[in-house]
Amino acid sequence: MNNAKSYKMQDWYKQLKKYCFPAEFLPLNAEELEAMKQKDASNEILHGLQKKLTKVMSSFSGYRFVSTDTVSPTDTVRFREKRGAVSSAKSALKILLESAKVQQALEADEVTSICVRPFRRMQPAREFRLFIKDGKLAAMSQYWLIRHFRRLPDRQERYWDAAEKFVRKHIADFPETTIVMDIYFTSAGEIMIVDFNPWGSPTDPLMFNDWERDWNTPSGCVIVPPPHTVSGDINVRF
Repeated sequence: MNNAKSYKMQDWYKQLKKYCFPAEFLPLNAEELEAMKQKDASNEILHGLQKKLTKVMSSFSGYRFVSTDTVSPTDTVRFREKRGAVSSAKSALKILLESAKVQQALEADEVTSICVRPFRRMQPAREFRLFIKDGKLAAMSQYWLIRHFRRLPDRQERYWDAAEKFVRKHIADFPETTIVMDIYFTSAGEIMIVDFNPWGSPTDPLMFNDWERDWNTPSGCVIVPPPHTVSGDINVRF
């Protein structure tokens, strides 16, 4: 995972929990961390961890979303098919063990706990990545680059203004003044913090393609443009 700094969720959650989805944390001891690295489902230590995870997951009803404190298993089949929703500790542990991202974090000793949150089926058009440079919002990108959302252009400026105001108001509580933050706009327009990421690679710059650009000039909110259409008389030859 390179040498980029990781921001453990439990370190910043307490200060910013008012602007986050509810979460519970299960600290992991050295034996449990080692067992997760081995990925042996028959391991007695993992069976014990599963029991402890069941208790933590009981804090929330319905489906839950599990991650480690520094990385989420977004590279798994379950995330692609069900956005990571799990109903049992067995399924939760399975998705963590299957994730290459989680395994990399474990090998780099960047994991200290499992994070459990209630699963929420978020609207892709309301998820954004904020690029905060020296305490100011420098740029903002649509998070899911899957397609153009027709209603987004009418909300671009409003979303940017809300995000800029949010950063200005809460920057003192962020882990760093130069950082990348993932957020979600609720249906009421409120901002919820999803995660913090290190500035620069390996964090994905999304709509900005790469990190080699002038971040000191605000770029506004950038979204996937509408599909290109061709009109008029077109003579096609084969």
